Amino acid sequence: MASYKPVVVPSFPKLGEKITKDTLYWKHYKAPIQIKEFGAVNKIDFSPIPPYNYAVTASSRIHIYGRYSQEPIKTFSRFKDVAYCATYRDDGKLLAAGSEEGIVRLFDISGRAALRQFDGHTKAVHVVDFLSDKYRIVSGADDYTAKVWDISSSSEIISYNEHTDYVRCACTSKLNADLFVTGSYDHTVKVFDTRREKSVMTIEHGQPIESVNLFPSGGLLVTAGGRYVKVWDMLKGGQLLVSLRNHHKTVTCLCLSSSGQRLLSGSLDRHVKVYSTTSYKVVHSFNYEASILSLALAPEDETLVVGMTNGILNVKHRKHEGEKALLNKRKRPVYRTFLKGRNYMPKRDDFFVSKPVKTYLKKYDKLLRGFEVSKALDAVLHAHGKNNFPEVAVAVIQDLNRRGTLKNALAGRDEEQLRVLLSFLISHVTDERFAPVLVNVAEMIIDIYMPVVGQSPVIDKQFLKLQELVEKEIEHQVELLEVLGMMDSLFATMTRKKPTPLDEDKTEGS
Repeated sequence: MASYKPVVVPSFPKLGEKITKDTLYWKHYKAPIQIKEFGAVNKIDFSPIPPYNYAVTASSRIHIYGRYSQEPIKTFSRFKDVAYCATYRDDGKLLAAGSEEGIVRLFDISGRAALRQFDGHTKAVHVVDFLSDKYRIVSGADDYTAKVWDISSSSEIISYNEHTDYVRCACTSKLNADLFVTGSYDHTVKVFDTRREKSVMTIEHGQPIESVNLFPSGGLLVTAGGRYVKVWDMLKGGQLLVSLRNHHKTVTCLCLSSSGQRLLSGSLDRHVKVYSTTSYKVVHSFNYEASILSLALAPEDETLVVGMTNGILNVKHRKHEGEKALLNKRKRPVYRTFLKGRNYMPKRDDFFVSKPVKTYLKKYDKLLRGFEVSKALDAVLHAHGKNNFPEVAVAVIQDLNRRGTLKNALAGRDEEQLRVLLSFLISHVTDERFAPVLVNVAEMIIDIYMPVVGQSPVIDKQFLKLQELVEKEIEHQVELLEVLGMMDSLFATMTRKKPTPLDEDKTEGS
């Protein structure tokens, strides 16, 4: 009796992401460290001076972490309610924060008690920042106002009451000590000059604004609100340059890389997108396990810290070239050991001892050898759910079809088994690599289970989803054919007409 031949899994081209310099750069981080905070992390801010500690604002505490510490090295907890937006001054010596009480507090990094307390807002202060002269503070609150405070006297310098909804974000200019920008839930961004009593510019974003950021040059302003990230030219009176819609939920935070050539945005859809500031295209994306509220990058992009709604602080450190070289150095002797004797040529007097090679069969191969076709298909589908290798499942389906037992394997399934099979089809039926095989499977399933449609709401819902998916794919194919026809027409008109002998004679006669 001939021995059983295992199922041959064909190699399909991988539809992975295109490897670019940005991909290599942003993937060059170690495995993330996760730190549990007391509540949702609403702000992360890096100190501008070495050793680049960072302040994390969550619940009623502000924790100061070292670059590589997993426990806070300092805590400010003099808040009766939720604290917001702890921000460093440019010299890294002072820290300002707002609170749910409507009070702005100023802390010395070397101390614990508040140095100054600024009272004047009647509702929660969600945003605080230092003007670049280092002696004034800007704050925005839910009482629709933005105020400028003098640090030395703890007094209010000026108050702006132009917004008609909560002021939830602000940023200050690094070049002009009198200029700052506020964003509000009234869909507007306002640019203020502390030397004037009213705003000098108003920009309509179109959605409630969650974050604003000025480029270091001060010429470009980035706003985030709703699903949109928009870039405005300040030197042209707030003209819209580009509108980006790469998230499918609200964008909550913005951040620039240390070089200013990359813009990062975090969203409630659990993604961080990295944009090029020259083409404004997404060059990389990070995925997280919860909705993102805040993010920050250390100088030279050495550390990426993300705060989430579930109170988890995700910290990624960049790998250093020295560590990578040391790791490769450790692997070399082991690698040489495995290759030792590989190219040895036997001599005339050598005896060759052959060792029988034991064949290890996969679970689905063992079941196929025993003609248990339905169980073999179940085994490969459950393995796909764990490891996500659709090539193996498709190879088993092709082998069952070759044997003529595919219909038997698909029939006689209970609700759970059919649900798993339909989930696999929904995930991969539109994949061009597997479509020829899986479309045939979908037709068989419809023929087999059509008499029992309507008995299970779960299965009915999956059938409808499969139908919508196929109809959508057909629409895309029709649109592509139309575009192809348009392109053929354009190319036909662009081809140069070759001169005929008659045309040449007319040219010579004239």
